[in-house]
Amino acid sequence: MSVNAQTGRHPWNVLALLVAAQFMVVLDITIVNVALPSIGGALAFSAGGLPWVVTAYVLSAGGLYLVGGRLADLVGRRTTFLMGLATFTGASLACGLAGSPGLLIAARAVQGAGAALLTPSALSILAVTYGGAQRAQALAIWGAVGSAGAGAGVVAGGMLTTWLSWEWVFWVNVPVGAAVAVATLRVIEAGLPRAAGRPAWRALDLPGTATSVAGLVTLVYGISEKRLPVAAAGLALLVAFLTIERRVARPLVAPSAWRIPALAPGALAMLATTGLLAGTFFLGSVQLQRQLGFSALETGLAFLPLVVAIGAGVHVTSHAIGRVGSRALMGAGLALVAAGAVVGSGGSYASAILPGMVLLGLGFGLTLPSVSIASMSAVGHDRAGAASGLMSTAHEVGAALGVAVLSSVAGASFAFGDAMLAMAVAAGALAAAALVAAPVVRPAEGARVAAH
Repeated sequence: MSVNAQTGRHPWNVLALLVAAQFMVVLDITIVNVALPSIGGALAFSAGGLPWVVTAYVLSAGGLYLVGGRLADLVGRRTTFLMGLATFTGASLACGLAGSPGLLIAARAVQGAGAALLTPSALSILAVTYGGAQRAQALAIWGAVGSAGAGAGVVAGGMLTTWLSWEWVFWVNVPVGAAVAVATLRVIEAGLPRAAGRPAWRALDLPGTATSVAGLVTLVYGISEKRLPVAAAGLALLVAFLTIERRVARPLVAPSAWRIPALAPGALAMLATTGLLAGTFFLGSVQLQRQLGFSALETGLAFLPLVVAIGAGVHVTSHAIGRVGSRALMGAGLALVAAGAVVGSGGSYASAILPGMVLLGLGFGLTLPSVSIASMSAVGHDRAGAASGLMSTAHEVGAALGVAVLSSVAGASFAFGDAMLAMAVAAGALAAAALVAAPVVRPAEGARVAAH
């Protein structure tokens, strides 16, 4: 990897490689949604068990992202990235070969663990490779991949399920993962930062790791199964995690990272937005096929306006971030997403779902890149892994909670094709996130970053 000596700019080949890997990971969150009816029929899933094909993945990833971010700082970013890539690719192969619901859910959980190593290490590599205006551009592209990959996953899922079989929504990752691994060895430098004077595993906060993973898994499981005592136990474990973090010498998230002004509120905005994004894809895929009679391919194509709208929103963000800043774009994006949730919550495809998708896509395209830039632009090299892990955790836990909450709320009304209550809950959550996050993000942040 060379650097232009006159401008200090790094080549974009590193970003292209990281984006390819992240696109594959994000794609996998939603590519499965369209194939769910086919998977359920082929493997004899129960109605209550089918959402766990999605939830097992995002829950495993969300529970382990802080660990993945910390390992990136301890054992090396490229090493952690390659470990995650190998785990994710191997589990993708196993998912397609699974012959029972239990085996598929287990393989999906392993896939999520691979994503938990891959994504924060990739974002950490991005943060330490690029700086100034180049970093802002790279983060905007990264955020766009998160939005567009999720939308493209639904389209690709419909095509693969219709033209080949449901197994190919998993097997498509195998050649992509292998190609990215080979390219990584050639493109990304092999720096191996370690904790001073001790093996990496001894520098890892094991009690914090255990309580964070157990807390997140228990919380989402309790919500998914509508078991309030279990969800309360998950919250108690997360409180214990925060208590442990304040007392240990080497916490999963360094105390200095929490003092980065936009990181915590940005994580909250990321959690709320991706929760609605994942929940929308899940509810929308089921509603279009079960209530409106769409085929898998028709369902994938029905999501194309959402993908196009996301691209349009990202385009606006990339050109406006330097002039108006992150706060304005984030606030506008969250408002559009909340409006889209309400507009698209009931009715026919043409009268409600389609206009709702357009509003949602524009909102996601404005919000996710703005959140990434606002949260990561002030992160130093020494905190890049931990900050990346925190943002990635918010992304995946948001997705897990989104599917769990919206499917639980809409479960009783699915027989009538009415997701109004679920989408109203999502819109309320986004409004709350906007109230908390937007005032904390500095309005001139985008301008300052772009000017450097």
